[in-house]
Amino acid sequence: MDQEVQDADSTDILTEELHSPEYLQRKLYFLSEQLKSMHSELPESFQMRIPYELLTALANSLVNDTIFEIVKRLMEIQHVTENHLQQLRKQVENEHQSKIAELGWVEVLKRVITTFVSAAEIQEWISKISDAEELEHILALMKIKHAKRLKETDMKLVLHLDQKVKDQQTTLENAGVPGFYVTENAKEITIQMHLLDFILRLSRIKFETAK
Repeated sequence: MDQEVQDADSTDILTEELHSPEYLQRKLYFLSEQLKSMHSELPESFQMRIPYELLTALANSLVNDTIFEIVKRLMEIQHVTENHLQQLRKQVENEHQSKIAELGWVEVLKRVITTFVSAAEIQEWISKISDAEELEHILALMKIKHAKRLKETDMKLVLHLDQKVKDQQTTLENAGVPGFYVTENAKEITIQMHLLDFILRLSRIKFETAK
């Protein structure tokens, strides 16, 4: 029982220390110095776009570890999303060859040309399938359809990723992280990516609580 009381007292003391002005000041200084070091590694053009005032404000927001948890969670979601989208694109890329390999030519032909011609013309196309020149034409038609499908897929993936970026920007802005707001400006997004990298790197650096 006495041990439990001692443990509780130790926990209370540690909690008080972690919220003391001295501890918070030391942690803020540590975060600021780490951010300045990371900032110095960037090309000069990016250094100019990330002033020390922004770094100081970012350090202040990171004194509370909540932001670290938010960013790590956002990165986990992003990685899962990117992996899923890569698999989706790969599936579309392989679809063209797999259809040819797994289905007979007639079945493939029916599936493809139905998109371009009426059902009444299908039999006429099938009757020409033994003609080498016509077969080459059909294959070219299939490639056109596949390229169109792949382009449409790419456009959908880009739009999906763009929306994910906006979702991240909104989440971080609402969390009060300096430098984050909804924007489609490529240079501003690049700056935000550097800030995200700073935060992730800081989350892996242990801050010693002892004085």
